[in-house]
Amino acid sequence: MEVVMMTPVLSTEAFAALGAPHLVYVRPVKAAEILASVPSSQIQGFELDPDQTLYAVHRADGERLAVLTDRESAVAAALAHELAPVSVH
Repeated sequence: MEVVMMTPVLSTEAFAALGAPHLVYVRPVKAAEILASVPSSQIQGFELDPDQTLYAVHRADGERLAVLTDRESAVAAALAHELAPVSVH
């Protein structure tokens, strides 16, 4: 007998509901990714090396909420906003 594992397909809303509205994840991201995806008007005044590692806070559905310079600050910001941060690699 062959066992087939199926990966469920979840809508964005269903995926977000898994973590309730308070679950967020923190992941490392290269500054180059941020520089490429954020309008230059939003990053004026910030000195970013494209190879620099930053830490992004995302909702369970993947929406980026914030980007900080270190993991500890990202976790602290999430906690300050009554969110439950988890790490991803």
